[in-house]
Amino acid sequence: MGLFDKLAGWLGLKKEVNVLCLGLDNSGKTTIINQLKPSNAQAQDIVPTIGFSIEKFKTSSLSFTVFDMSGQGRYRNLWEHYYKEGQAIIFVIDSADKLRMVVAKEELDTLLNHPDIKHRRIPILFFANKMDVRDALSSVKVSQLLCLENIKDKPWHICATDALKGEGLQEGVDWLQDQIKTMRT
Repeated sequence: MGLFDKLAGWLGLKKEVNVLCLGLDNSGKTTIINQLKPSNAQAQDIVPTIGFSIEKFKTSSLSFTVFDMSGQGRYRNLWEHYYKEGQAIIFVIDSADKLRMVVAKEELDTLLNHPDIKHRRIPILFFANKMDVRDALSSVKVSQLLCLENIKDKPWHICATDALKGEGLQEGVDWLQDQIKTMRT
């Protein structure tokens, strides 16, 4: 951490925020988080997350602690134990996995109706990932299938992404950063 980062922290200019990264297994959560880290901190090989892992990355004004939660069915019940600490959510969808879009919607609905989330105005960033895969659904179609237009009490945004190339990620992080700044003022 450089002198300016320390100074910003002391002055309260650099805020820390806890973000939950959720989504079904194999949607690209870990790859996305890896792409958001500085290039010298990125892992070369990505393996499926078992349980959860904690990663950190920074933007110009925020320091993110991301809880990368496993999306495997047997681990999804762990998600709710982290809802209270979460100040934002990144929900990753595999846009090429049309068969499991219904499961993704069910998990999203469960999340949105959980008592620790339901009455909070927590920003949700949706990454419609794997846009590089042939026949992947557009972010508009993913939004329709997940009925995102019904989310009226929380700010949300959807970005089309290709996590392998890092495309679309910065737009989402910029939006999330703006939402968090707005919430804190």
